[in-house]
Amino acid sequence: MPSPATNGIDLGTTNCALAYTNGEAVELFQIPQFVHPGEVREEPLLPSFLFLEGDPPIVGVLAQRRGLENAGLLVSSAKSWLSHAGVDRTAAILPPNAPDGIPRVSPVEASRRYLVHLRDAWNTKRPDDPFDAHQVLVTVPASFDAVARDLTLKAAEEAGYQNVILLEEPQAAFYAWIERHPDWRDRVGVGDLILVVDIGGGTTDFTLIAVRDNAGELALERIAVGDHILLGGDNMDLALAHHVAQHLPKLDPIQFHALWQQCRAAKEKLLDESQTAPEQPVTVLGRGTGVVGGTIKTKVKRSDVDSILLEGFLPVVSMDEVPQRRRAGLAELGLPYAADAAITRHLAYFLRRQDAVPTHVLFNGGVLRADLIRKRIIEVLNGWLPRPVTPLVGEDLMHAVARGAAYYGLARQGKGVRIRGGVPRSYYIGIETAMPAVPGMPAPIKAFTVAPFGMEEGTGHKFPRPEFALTVGEPAQFRFFQSPTRKDDPPGSMIEDVGADFEELAPVEVSLAGNAGESVPVTLQTLVTETGVLELWCVARDGRRWKLEFNVRIGQASART
Repeated sequence: MPSPATNGIDLGTTNCALAYTNGEAVELFQIPQFVHPGEVREEPLLPSFLFLEGDPPIVGVLAQRRGLENAGLLVSSAKSWLSHAGVDRTAAILPPNAPDGIPRVSPVEASRRYLVHLRDAWNTKRPDDPFDAHQVLVTVPASFDAVARDLTLKAAEEAGYQNVILLEEPQAAFYAWIERHPDWRDRVGVGDLILVVDIGGGTTDFTLIAVRDNAGELALERIAVGDHILLGGDNMDLALAHHVAQHLPKLDPIQFHALWQQCRAAKEKLLDESQTAPEQPVTVLGRGTGVVGGTIKTKVKRSDVDSILLEGFLPVVSMDEVPQRRRAGLAELGLPYAADAAITRHLAYFLRRQDAVPTHVLFNGGVLRADLIRKRIIEVLNGWLPRPVTPLVGEDLMHAVARGAAYYGLARQGKGVRIRGGVPRSYYIGIETAMPAVPGMPAPIKAFTVAPFGMEEGTGHKFPRPEFALTVGEPAQFRFFQSPTRKDDPPGSMIEDVGADFEELAPVEVSLAGNAGESVPVTLQTLVTETGVLELWCVARDGRRWKLEFNVRIGQASART
């Protein structure tokens, strides 16, 4: 039976895109959507905006345009809110500036709406090739935490998607470069280190991919992922809006939000390489009875855009500088943006922590369409590195992530190049020894190997034996260990002596669902996902399942039923 075609979705902060495989080729899907009341048009992107008027609410281009008129009904940056651990991401909190009496939606619901639109648009245009017959890959930032990933999957499931696979955006961007350059082996060589700089609407991600030798063939391995940095095009637009607002009469919150959206549009036009205009007009509607008479008109200057971006977000810094991390003790509830807006400073910190000297750089994200920004980053990198970095060019930055996700679907079927991402250590779960209680002597702990060194992401193991006794219905502690030196322990091996070559990680204390005090015989199953999460499943004889999660990149564990 032939493998299913794949659909790759970039569920972006500012725009969504959809690509698909046609045989072994990758093509873009043009997305039908309302652009004006009563007018539907196919567009290459679906703007990630939801306008809360009508049932269902408006999605896409028209939503973005209506939001310029009434920002209090516009949901934007839902993806950034999806990653915000400081709020209930399933609660109806968007838009945060909605007037009293206006119903709100959750970040999950907003994401679901975008995914539903893509699925319905596909099925309307291609009724003989149903969306559900395709393998779907949805991209997420490399630094999304486990909850944000789970909520992305939840939004997809509620949108009717089946068997969704998540893929990191920087990896997807690199897959897109491979897909567009069949001669990639002639462009990079063994020993090269590729830095992926991904600056989107809401986040900045850094990833390092090494070119290795594998039995005489070039192989790619992702070796490092940066921290979650909530810093991107939204911040730039906001800074520009604050600059423009200094020269205007005092704006109320809804007017300022409208100015923010207007500045976004003006910035994109001014940075378009085909544009030569030195400024762009901006209009903010008045409020109350004098809406027309109170209209405020101003201009965004290209010189101001250049100054704010280069001096505020991309300053020339030394490689030993550290991002500012101070925060006020009390602040308004909102997105936890990075305290330091200097992306170049975050980049210096990332490279220094990894002791990395990249030889090539690949850009991704809508912000990096601007030649001005790409040139500044290359200038800064070349000021740090012993030799000039080589840019990997020739990509459609607005669609690269979706294209790369679709290509990765082919790679999973053995029809393309796959980036290796094996776990960097061996991982174990602690097993308490069954023995009579002895006063003052805790039961010895053994270590069961659940993920051996180098276990590839996207692979797993089932351990039909031995069975273990799982405590449910009351608080219990699970202990995790890792070892950077024990590289030969096979999966499923039991280590009797947990010695100095093991490092114990923070334990997980949780009460798993079940009858109080129940001890359930279970076997174990493991899976390392494409986003670097080790899933450890405890499977009972009657089919009940409990999941423990461990992030093999940042060393954090959690538990879920």
